[in-house]
Amino acid sequence: MRHFDWLAETIVDLGGTPSIERGPVRMGGKVIADFMKNDVLAEEGAVTQYEAHIKAIDDPKIKRLLERILSDEKAHRTKFEHFIDKAKKHDMKDLRGSKQDEVTKVLDWGIAHEYTVVLQYLIHSYMTKDKAAKKELEDQAINEMQHIGWLSEEMVSAGGNPRIEHTEVFQSKKLAENLRADIKVEREVTEGYDKAAKKMKDPDLKKLLIRIRDHEIYHDKVFGDLLGKEERK
Repeated sequence: MRHFDWLAETIVDLGGTPSIERGPVRMGGKVIADFMKNDVLAEEGAVTQYEAHIKAIDDPKIKRLLERILSDEKAHRTKFEHFIDKAKKHDMKDLRGSKQDEVTKVLDWGIAHEYTVVLQYLIHSYMTKDKAAKKELEDQAINEMQHIGWLSEEMVSAGGNPRIEHTEVFQSKKLAENLRADIKVEREVTEGYDKAAKKMKDPDLKKLLIRIRDHEIYHDKVFGDLLGKEERK
């Protein structure tokens, strides 16, 4: 996320708008070692790309940033290479399943929502110069990342397969418009989690959905405060 953050803010400083279009993702493989190999290949692609960009760009500040990111990508590659050996040594298996029922349907919906608002809140944070709004939007995006992790783990435990896909992301250059959209989506998903929790029979999953619902209510209030401040300007 840090690299995405640094690059997006640099793009905005240059007068552009960060893209949320996702590049190709290697999802093939049958065992964990295969997945780690995919990650090594992804890091190798990133290393090659950043090295080329560093050579092509003259701006010393941007060049310095890319060199910093390049250093991280090389370190990540080494870690994933280690994970390949570790996964083979312990014969780690893919725990995902193909189950599709009411529980996995709810979890799939939740994951899609959380991924969408992670992107939406981050983009909104990059597009404003209001420091308080920027910080709060990023903080709530990080909380939504936690939700993705929790829901994805529940999906695997339930015998399903987490799909990390987003729905439509609202984007405006006006902070007030963005905050209104954020409040709207928080209220919609609060209702969604509340209804889902009432349907769940598993007490632990019910508690998790209620916990996430309560976080969404908090986000709604935070965004409401920010919107009120913005409208008073």
